[in-house]
Amino acid sequence: MKYNWQQADWPKFTYTFNGVENRLFEFTERVGRVSGLLEGLPEGIKTDTMLDILVAEAIKTSEIEGEFLSRRDVMSSIRNQLNLNPTEEEVRDQRAKGIGQLITVVRKDYTKKLTKKMLLDWHNMLMQGNRRIVIGKWRTHQEPMQIVSGPIGKEKIHFQAPPSTVVSDEMRRFINWFNETAPGKSQAINKPPIRAAIAHLYFESIHPFEDGNGRIGRAISEKALLQGIGYPALFSLSKAIEAKRKTYYAELKAAQRSNDITAWIKYFVQVCLDAQIQTEELIQFTLKKTRFFDSFKERLNERQLRVVQRMLKEGPQGFEGGMSAKKYITITKTSKATATRDLQGLVEKGIFKALGGGRSTAYELDLDVNVS
Repeated sequence: MKYNWQQADWPKFTYTFNGVENRLFEFTERVGRVSGLLEGLPEGIKTDTMLDILVAEAIKTSEIEGEFLSRRDVMSSIRNQLNLNPTEEEVRDQRAKGIGQLITVVRKDYTKKLTKKMLLDWHNMLMQGNRRIVIGKWRTHQEPMQIVSGPIGKEKIHFQAPPSTVVSDEMRRFINWFNETAPGKSQAINKPPIRAAIAHLYFESIHPFEDGNGRIGRAISEKALLQGIGYPALFSLSKAIEAKRKTYYAELKAAQRSNDITAWIKYFVQVCLDAQIQTEELIQFTLKKTRFFDSFKERLNERQLRVVQRMLKEGPQGFEGGMSAKKYITITKTSKATATRDLQGLVEKGIFKALGGGRSTAYELDLDVNVS
């Protein structure tokens, strides 16, 4: 079977809206609601929420590619880029520094036309310090650019990109398509998730760099979404993608076999919607967390306060497995008797809910407790 770029209709993608109209409407509705929720947050909490989402995007887009970065380094990189530090914080990992720069510059420059220089600059940021590949240039190697998995000698080829000799022409055509489909342009695609879906698939199918194509491809999708929304809305596409990573790769592989991309559009629109849902959940969690902490912080001893703060850092999904006596002892460095007494006190105050019983008893925060 031929790949999409080998077919006569490349790159004239065709698709229908069948099955996505309601999701597109919900996406637009949620974008507005999330924006309103953010505007209602106190300035400090708004900044913290923005940082949480940008850090999640940086970490998850890297994890999709098998890179696991220090949250501390990524946070420092992004804070440096946003001038939120009195003095620049040290970022030990060049990968964290690069992805932090990329994530912030995409949002800062989202209104600007896409250019070859912009993409090469992004690649330089992302790959800084990498000596294994040529950075800041389209690939030029003669061997095929293949996406493979499996052990050496038994590799499975999932996709083979166009040869390096045509990358420059393909990217010139892609950049022109991207700019001409922007809002207000001659070929405008006025549904932001649709344009983001096509942009990602189109770019990934060319695969113009030796490495970093996935991360830059997702950044291009974010740029398309922000241009369509018209302001720097907050969301993390990569967090939504990484939650179902196998589905992402399977859908991408299938989409690269045909230029009828209806199934890919349906998948990617859902990803965009999921990203908005996750952002709204995070904001709602942040509001609950703030009210909760303000209400109970004076009623907790130092050990209880430390544990509650640790659990609140875990976000809407909570502390994996709940809080146990063993975990409590590890965090607070206290005795078993004190831990048992503290945990029971948290239950009596309505702050903790018990899960299970006996030796397997665990606890979770009850953020819905009456905090009046």
